Amino acid sequence: MTPVQDILFRPFRLDIVNEMLWRGSRVLALRQKSFSLLRYLAEHPGQLVTKEELLKAVWPETRVSEIVLKVCIREVRQALGDQPHAPAYIETVQRRGYRFIRPVRRRERLPTRGRRRTQSITSERRNSEQDGELQGNMPPPCSAPAPRAPAINCIGRDAELTLLRTWLEKALSGERHLVFVTGEAGIGKTTLINAFLERVAADPSIWIARGQCIAHYGGGEAFLPVLEAVSRLCREPGRERLLWLLKQHAPLWLAQMPSLLTLQDRRRLQREVQQASRERMLREMADVVEALTAETPLVLVLDDVHWGDRATLDLLSFLSRREPARLLIIGAYRPEELCAGAHPLKGIKHELQSHSRCHHLPLTLLTVADVARYLAVRFPTNTFPSALALILHQRTEGNPLFIENVVEHLQATGVIAQNDGDWSLTTTVEAVQLEKPTTIQEIIEAHLDRLSPQEEQVLKVAGVAGVEFSTAALAAGLHAEEEAVEDWCEGLAQRKQFLRARGAEEWPDGTLTTRYEFIHALYQQGWYDRVTAGKRVQLHQRIGERIEQGYGARAAEAASELAVHFERGRDIRRAIHYHIQAALNAARHCSYQEVVNHLTRSIALLPHAPESAERTQQEHALLHALSTARMAPQGCACPAVEHACAHARLLCQYIQGASHSPSPSEDCIPFT
Repeated sequence: MTPVQDILFRPFRLDIVNEMLWRGSRVLALRQKSFSLLRYLAEHPGQLVTKEELLKAVWPETRVSEIVLKVCIREVRQALGDQPHAPAYIETVQRRGYRFIRPVRRRERLPTRGRRRTQSITSERRNSEQDGELQGNMPPPCSAPAPRAPAINCIGRDAELTLLRTWLEKALSGERHLVFVTGEAGIGKTTLINAFLERVAADPSIWIARGQCIAHYGGGEAFLPVLEAVSRLCREPGRERLLWLLKQHAPLWLAQMPSLLTLQDRRRLQREVQQASRERMLREMADVVEALTAETPLVLVLDDVHWGDRATLDLLSFLSRREPARLLIIGAYRPEELCAGAHPLKGIKHELQSHSRCHHLPLTLLTVADVARYLAVRFPTNTFPSALALILHQRTEGNPLFIENVVEHLQATGVIAQNDGDWSLTTTVEAVQLEKPTTIQEIIEAHLDRLSPQEEQVLKVAGVAGVEFSTAALAAGLHAEEEAVEDWCEGLAQRKQFLRARGAEEWPDGTLTTRYEFIHALYQQGWYDRVTAGKRVQLHQRIGERIEQGYGARAAEAASELAVHFERGRDIRRAIHYHIQAALNAARHCSYQEVVNHLTRSIALLPHAPESAERTQQEHALLHALSTARMAPQGCACPAVEHACAHARLLCQYIQGASHSPSPSEDCIPFT
């Protein structure tokens, strides 16, 4: 058997055959193109590799922009823990290319055929331990995490992390668990989950899937966060089995993820879509989860489920059944969002708790002792007066988001400074009480002097684009080149100012664009509020048009997002069109609550359109469709159905009295 060579550079190893990046016993996730880029650089240590050479080597016979190259470089740096401004592995040569600056060596070994990643963990750990070059303080597997100092932004959450760890251990033994992490905005729900997932990721045999419910249109896109989580997981290296399971057990779900399919597959799955039902959608995903977790433990995280659609919430309830499965589901939400009206999550959670099918993990505000510990961890050698922690706690009420921003402001303005290695206050502790910020707008104001005019404009337009957005849409809103927008966003993300990177995506028209998101939804709302009403209308219109152009004939896939942008952009005709299309999408999922929501919104927009016989006919069709959608889960006796049918009959009489028009059966939108 011919030996193969691994490339080693402390403390990493490139497994060339299996295309894996190892750090001791831990596999680090890298997409195939990112791995190829790292391999090419490591094969040419100390040499300048131009951008043109990298593009030709990694994307042969494919035309891509430098933006995609930057995204891969960033992903590699994140995996290596490298910093672009103080590189230890990859050095940027301005306007020319990159240089791998770490010493490398090669090691021969015999290849292992047919080995799957989850089956090779033990042997890889043994090989790593025997190789002195790779020894060091590597994180052990998830079953025995090494002791570590608490993360700065996880101070005061030791008990919560222990509970999450306990539920994970039970899930690994086959006892599925659903956990709701709750707390007010800024209290650290996402931070806690991130710290927990960081420890889970130390064991590559556990798969992690994560989806985000979106405030702008999350309630109108059926299964949106779950589709996002599953789609992203399928694209990760070594996850081919999940795609196979979807093909075998969940064709209806796979049909909603066209980026994972060939044109032939999409056409074949259209026949399956015709047989959709709500029960089948739920059963398919449950079958996939049970088949997957029979061999691979899964942690599924859904952020901001208070913005989730009804279909997703129903799926959470369905997946929480007590059949054995190595599954841990974590959902985060703000309790205050459930107070207004009859929020569906309120009833679902009550039912789950009554049957002991979920856990409630509420996060409380930090104590004065927690704030003191935070200061001690962030500034290990300091001479702060003991009253500083009390002052910070009084001004922020113990909210972690505000504490962190107040401290950053004090440091940026020189109130906290380092002298001869010790951190201290440059003013009296009483003067700290007058310092800002303690509201989102004050946080933004405190950052303005550290933002360029272009970055400020980027953040304003990003606030309109949404919690998560693409640089292609942002460039359209700014009337700027996408590469310049990418550079501005990347600079903000590297400084951890408001944004963080979310990878790249390709639109149906071939546009390759990068995605970013606001670190916290409060930041997005804060920047949105800084845009004038008239400017918002223009930006929503431009962003909507660019997304519509990028998706082309497949614009229906982004219907919910387009409906919101065109509605807020005062383009009533297109807003109604995409609300109807979003309703059709929801109908294919048999998610009738989302169908009702979109049709109701379409009918509410009709009075803003010019009065005409065509508008009246459209209202007639929408009302019939609405009554059909409401009838599906509730039956014909539902008062809302009777009201819609009565209104539709009056409109039908009006239309027939004015001129000939299609009969209700011809004009009705098919939602059955």
